[in-house]
Amino acid sequence: MAPSLAEALRELALANRIVANEGVLDAFGHVSMRHPDNPNRYFLSRSRAPQLVGPEDLIEYDLDSQPIKPPSVSQYSERVIHGEIYKARPDVMSVCHHHSPAFMPLLATRTDYVPVFHLGAVGGIKPPYWDQKDEFGDTNMLVVKPEEGASLARALGQHWMVLMNRHGVTAVGTTVGDCVFRTIYSDRNAAYQVQAMGIGDKIDALSPGETEISSKIGTSTTGLVRAWEYWAMRVERAGGGLPPVKAAARTKLAAKRAAPVKTKNVKAKKKRC
Repeated sequence: MAPSLAEALRELALANRIVANEGVLDAFGHVSMRHPDNPNRYFLSRSRAPQLVGPEDLIEYDLDSQPIKPPSVSQYSERVIHGEIYKARPDVMSVCHHHSPAFMPLLATRTDYVPVFHLGAVGGIKPPYWDQKDEFGDTNMLVVKPEEGASLARALGQHWMVLMNRHGVTAVGTTVGDCVFRTIYSDRNAAYQVQAMGIGDKIDALSPGETEISSKIGTSTTGLVRAWEYWAMRVERAGGGLPPVKAAARTKLAAKRAAPVKTKNVKAKKKRC
């Protein structure tokens, strides 16, 4: 049975917390999800540190990255990354953009990412680079214009990850779990690759055949289920778990009750003598 929209939104909120708890996201970066019932819309949190994101923070957008309902809170400036990729890739159901410390040495030197262990195969072999400066000149490095997001989506092509020179990484997946799995294990691989480069020049990377087969571990075995349970447990132990559904509903109700009551100005009727 497909999860309800409410369950899917909780999963997305937890995904943000998981990727942050695993050290890939910090105060910046974001995970989004295509609407499970409407492929022309997606969900992304309001502008907030990922480790704090809850279902109530999620905003629904169209693929032009315009909110369906004007929010009363600030929004991520780089949401066009998500919208333009969803436009270009109908098979993509989730996007994560991050600035992982593990990747930064590669991004600063434009060194190709290569899988150095089986789980790192989810990032592929030498995923493409995108340099914003090539097409848009000097900027503050943020991807805020639709044409910038579209350019990034073109660079991604049919790959599952694109490296953004001197900026960060954008990874995609066929589900939220798939995207999170790719994001975390490509991050681990980047750290191992950089460490290996410090030992010697020769990197014994996976072959194309090994990469193709190993990249399916998350989807063809119980790997993703095991990993998600493990990551969710680590979030809980760190004190960052989502409130239980009933508790969350009670909190919302309590907040509603605590809100000031608006009263209408009613003119007092004159008493008849």
